[in-house]
Amino acid sequence: MSGAMIWVISPNSDICNGLEKRVLMNSKFKNVGKKILRRLEVSTKVMANTTGNLAISSEQLVYDVVLKQAALVKKQLRNREEEDMDVKPEIVLPGTLGLLNEAYDRCGEVCAEYAKTFYLGTLLMTPERRKAIWAIYVWCRRTDELVDGPNASHITPKALDRWESRLEDLFNGRPFDMLDAALSDTVSKFPVDIQPFKDMIDGMRMDLKKSRYENFDELYLYCYYVAGTVGLMSVPIMGIDRESGAPTESVYNAALALGIANQLTNILRDVGEDARRGRVYLPQDELAQAGLSDEDIFAMKVTDKWRVFMRKQIKRARTFFDQAEEGVTQLDSASRWPVWASLLLYRQILDEIEANDYNNFTKRAYVSKPKKIVALPLAYAKSLVPASSRKLASNEQHAFKG
Repeated sequence: MSGAMIWVISPNSDICNGLEKRVLMNSKFKNVGKKILRRLEVSTKVMANTTGNLAISSEQLVYDVVLKQAALVKKQLRNREEEDMDVKPEIVLPGTLGLLNEAYDRCGEVCAEYAKTFYLGTLLMTPERRKAIWAIYVWCRRTDELVDGPNASHITPKALDRWESRLEDLFNGRPFDMLDAALSDTVSKFPVDIQPFKDMIDGMRMDLKKSRYENFDELYLYCYYVAGTVGLMSVPIMGIDRESGAPTESVYNAALALGIANQLTNILRDVGEDARRGRVYLPQDELAQAGLSDEDIFAMKVTDKWRVFMRKQIKRARTFFDQAEEGVTQLDSASRWPVWASLLLYRQILDEIEANDYNNFTKRAYVSKPKKIVALPLAYAKSLVPASSRKLASNEQHAFKG
């Protein structure tokens, strides 16, 4: 895991103009859009550097993607109301149905092998949603394996370029292999946009280039690329409860928060493992403020300074889990269990780090099988709670901090 990027655009860039057009053309987003633009204007004055360019925070950039995904789902919901249908009708060419079913079955087998708890939860979903989420899971796993798998040492930027080209082909109905065919069929039926998939590939590019983060803004962007994107890919598949009173973009924000929380938890769990690879996925400025450096991490000794630092990092991860909880109950009732299970189990990893006295150098925090068994019925019980009629906090409140 690695990577960070400094984003610099001019105040008159297409990003600002494009955001204005996309947001303000939709009357439902008008008030939120105006607030965003006002904040961008303020940022122009506050963050402009000596060259006259504007440094946009990672959260602002990510929020633009969130708005686009939410708009797609809103469009689907409007179509559903007009046509009374869950997903687009399946159009199958003669002789292809058997191959497509085989492709989805293979995706299910991969999910069952590598994500047993999540796979179990997907069995409660409708057949269409279940198959689609398997296809997305497999594509994400294959993408991650490019830089973390057995052939990672041979992966080059050109290889990732080819993988992105292949992604574009499958979105255009030209899958390369059986597993691509499953995802190609999925994106033809659900309002799934290609941008989060491309962003995940950018996360893999980061892993090839960088192994340090100057601050949390850089780390946040990386966490979005490699994990937050999964939430944006999944919401259209999971579906939003018809009784939900939450704004669509707020549900997306909660899904994004869960991905960020999970990745931060991965980072905190794997500090020792990453250090042995010469990588440090922790904000350098916060390490310095705590009186720590890379050398302290490579020494792999738990000190009082390390405990204080880790408490702050764990608190931040839990804050993102709390944000995620706000949106899980807004998902379609049949889709909540796997999400609740993921949330509860991953959050327990933070508890285990604390139980290990913050020794994430030589001890790997994990949730024991008995604790998993206890968590599953709890997750199921939470999945039965009806969608809240109250409105969630706006995405815009979470997207811009300070």
